[in-house]
Amino acid sequence: MPTQPSLQSLHPGNFALVMSTGIISIGLSALHFDLLAKVFQFIALAAWCILILLSCLRASLYSRSVLIDLLNPRMVFSYFTLVAATNIVGLLLHAAGHPQLAIACWILAFTAWCALLYLAFSVLTFLSHENNVNIMHGGWLITIVGTQSLVLLGARIAPDLGQYAPYMMVEVHMLWGLGLAFYGIFVTLFCYRIFFLALKPNDITPLLWVVMGAAAISANAGTSLLIEDAHLPFLNAQKPFIDGITLMIWSWATWWIPLLFLFGIWKHLISKLPFRYEPSMWSLVFPLGMYTVASERLGLAADFPPLHWISQLIIWIAVSVWLLAFSGLLRRLWAWWLTRMSGSQTDA
Repeated sequence: MPTQPSLQSLHPGNFALVMSTGIISIGLSALHFDLLAKVFQFIALAAWCILILLSCLRASLYSRSVLIDLLNPRMVFSYFTLVAATNIVGLLLHAAGHPQLAIACWILAFTAWCALLYLAFSVLTFLSHENNVNIMHGGWLITIVGTQSLVLLGARIAPDLGQYAPYMMVEVHMLWGLGLAFYGIFVTLFCYRIFFLALKPNDITPLLWVVMGAAAISANAGTSLLIEDAHLPFLNAQKPFIDGITLMIWSWATWWIPLLFLFGIWKHLISKLPFRYEPSMWSLVFPLGMYTVASERLGLAADFPPLHWISQLIIWIAVSVWLLAFSGLLRRLWAWWLTRMSGSQTDA
């Protein structure tokens, strides 16, 4: 039985709800489903505000629980969902005509990213007692998602920075390369873990989809660097290189999709494990939404219409999975409310 939700046990990965909802809004907007996009935009912004408030309350009231999470090598990388969610919110705010708020989101996300990055690797180096690759899981790849989300928002707000736009473009090019380096390191360990060590059905979680999502957001970030004005000649000279790498990483993301569906079939249909809601389910929705946006933007950059057709298909799969996850969240909250009310009546 899943544990009942509580403030003390609030999982940092819940920010993936914001990531998933926000990227679906962006995808729907790119495909000109504007009314539905606004609905998802509202939900994403509301969820971000609520989760920020709850996270601040948790840090204030249950600081020890937060510290335990931050010093746990299996948990600390989940906090990068805060970085990615804040950048997705920044993209939504920028699209809504609020560039100053978008800039504030980027600054907040970059500050959190810097702190979390060195904390996470310090924990992994000095505090981890599991000296084997079994500690590796898909959640670690959220590090790459957080890094590349800074590229997406940074490239978007660069024109609003006036004379400082070239500085931002240099920064986001550096972050894009750093994200690719992290991806190369983590995906090597990840593939070794799932392909060459014993894998049980319980090891198959929605977090596995982050391996595809991290590649998709890297491709999307690369496309942003191709589309936006680089402002500097030496950055413009890198565009052919970025073009090739972007296509390669998009192809890698595409390759993972059928395999990840096979993992799900093995777990739920062959091994008969039940399908139930968990916060990590949003880590399945986000990659599908990001793949939609990456395909659409790459199709525009390359002037290749078939990528547009792919995005039109995947967006509705993403929306369907989002509805499934959201209904699971509502059912869990309703069960928690009924349990709380019955407990109150018993006490009375």
